[in-house]
Formats: sequence, structure tokens, C-alpha cells
Amino acid sequence: MPITEQQLLHILPNAGRQAGVFVPALNTAMSRYGIVGTVRVAAFIAQVGHESGQLRWVREIWGPTAQQAGYEGRADLGNTQKGDGSKYRGRGLIQITGRANYAACGEALGLDLISNPELLELPQHAAMSAAWFWSTNWLNTLADQGQFAKITRRINGGLTGQDDRQALYDKALKVLA
Repeated sequence: MPITEQQLLHILPNAGRQAGVFVPALNTAMSRYGIVGTVRVAAFIAQVGHESGQLRWVREIWGPTAQQAGYEGRADLGNTQKGDGSKYRGRGLIQITGRANYAACGEALGLDLISNPELLELPQHAAMSAAWFWSTNWLNTLADQGQFAKITRRINGGLTGQDDRQALYDKALKVLA
């Protein structure tokens, strides 16, 4: 069952007009990657809701902070060329980060994200990249098992923002029930 704009606004009230922009993109992406059923959709919407500031940001705000400066030259992210840290900053609804992740995501989605990283800022690609990440990291399985904190760790590397994520998840479960 696809999510409606009204449901999305109940879960992510700060999304405003972006809810209407993202509903078709989210429904297409969730359908393609098997993010179906109340538990999976609730977990996905809660996580993308937190990561994107309730659909307001599809590109990481760049300081650079100390953490962001650390993206430069990080081999585990595939950032091998000068400027890769900023060029391949977090984008999309789950913030795909690093040259290697852009390459893998681009290959999966049929997009040249190495030459055009900003494509992940377009709603259809922002949503699809998030669903691709979700699928490639087996997050449907964790959602089915009720392992919401583990989902956060896979997305974030830790539990940053877990209270907000959990509140969005709890709200999404009620709205989608």
C-alpha cells in the first residue's frame, strides 16, 4: 500500500510542500526495493525523515566541520582524489557519501554520479538512492526483526539522533497502522 501525502505529513510535519514532491518518488523507490508493509515503510520513512531533516535537505550542509574535513582522502569511502570529500559529500535522503558509494549507487541506478553527483539532489534519485542503500544493507530484514537501533547504526555508523529517529518511527507505526 503506497504512502499518501497526508500520511507523510502526519509523520514528518516539517516537510511541508516537500511531502507532495517526494510522495511519488518515495512510493516508486519503496516498491522497487521491496520496502512494503507497515513495519518496513515506517522504519524507512523514520530514517530518511531524520537524515533529511524531514525532507528539507538532500545535500549535506558543508562547513566543513572537522568530521567533513575528514572525508578528504578517506580510502574506505574511495575518496582518492583532491576535492573528493566535498564533491562526494552526503546526498540523497540517506546521505550517500564518498566516491566509492557514489560509483556503486550510480551503477545500480544507471546514473553517472561520478561526473554528476548533484543528480542525487533530485527527488526521484534522492529517494531511489535511499531505497538502494536500504536494500544493499539488508535493512528490510532488520526492520522485519524490529532491530531499529541496528538500522540506525548501519545508516549512521552510531546512534546519532536516535531519539528523533525512534519518535518518528513510533509515529509512523501509528499513522500507517
